[in-house]
Amino acid sequence: MAALSAPARARARTGPALRAWLLAARPRTLPAALAPVAVGTATAHASGAARPSLALAALATALALQVAANLANDVFDFERGADTSERLGPPRAAQLGLLAPAALRRGLAAALALAAATGLALVAAGGVPILAAGALSLLAACAYTGGPWPLAYHGLGDAAVFLFFGGVGVVGTHYVQAGDVSALALVAALPVGALCTAILAVNNLRDLETDARAGKRTLAVRLGERPTRVYYAALLALAFATPPACVGGALGGSALLLPLAGLPEAAALARRVLGGERGAALNAVLARSARLAAGFALLFALGIAA
Repeated sequence: MAALSAPARARARTGPALRAWLLAARPRTLPAALAPVAVGTATAHASGAARPSLALAALATALALQVAANLANDVFDFERGADTSERLGPPRAAQLGLLAPAALRRGLAAALALAAATGLALVAAGGVPILAAGALSLLAACAYTGGPWPLAYHGLGDAAVFLFFGGVGVVGTHYVQAGDVSALALVAALPVGALCTAILAVNNLRDLETDARAGKRTLAVRLGERPTRVYYAALLALAFATPPACVGGALGGSALLLPLAGLPEAAALARRVLGGERGAALNAVLARSARLAAGFALLFALGIAA
C-alpha cells in the first residue's frame, strides 16, 4: 500500500480532532443561546429600537458563551469525577480520552476571549450595566461546574440558567438596543428562562443517580425524583401561561399567542416525565425539550415583532 502524502496525513489527523472538538462544543445546544437573543431583539423591535448590528453582536457573544460553558462542563465534570463510564447522556470528549483536559482549558480560554471581544460592541452601546452583565456571564460560564464552589454541584445550576438565559439574555439584549427595560422584555424573559431551565431539569433527572454517587448535588438530587418530575412540568406550564398573560395584560396583541402551537408537544413531554420515564430513555425527552424551547422562542419573537 502506498504511503499517504503529507496533505493526506494532515487530513487524517484533522478529521478526528475536528470531531472531538465538535463533540466538546456540543453544537446542538446552540439554539438555546439563540433563543433569548431572538426574543430580546423582538421586544426591542416592538419598542421601535431594534439595532441589527447589536443584535448580531449579542448573538455572537451568546454563542461563544454557550460553547465556553460546554467546554468548561466537559473538562470540569471529568476532573471532578462526575463523568464516568456510567454516564447516560451524550459522551464527552474528556471522558472518552479524545481531548486532554489541558487542551479543553485552552479551548475554553479561546471561547471566553471570543465572547469578551464580541461583547465589546455591546459594552460600548450599553455602558456599565452591560459590562457588569457580561462579566457575570463570563464568570458563570466557568463557575457552573468549575472553581472552588461550582454552582451545579450546590443546587444552583437551575437558578443560574433561569437568570442568564432569561433575565440577562432577554432583558440584556433588549437593553443594549433600546436603552431601557420594558415591561414586555421583563415578562418575555420568563418563558425563555423557564424552558431553558426545563432542559437542564430533565438532564439532571436523567443523571440523578450518577450525580448523587459523584457528589454532584444538583437541584434534582436535592429535590428527589418525583418532585423533580413535577418541577419540570411546572416550568413548561409557566412558559405556556406567559403568552396569554401578556395578551390579558395588554402587553401585546393576539400574535403573542403563536407559541401555543407548541402546547401539544409540551403536554406530551410532561406526560412522559410525570409518567416515570427514566435513565437513557430521557435523552429523547431532552432533545425534544430543546427543540420545544427553540420553537417557542422563535414563535414568541415573531409574535412580539408582529
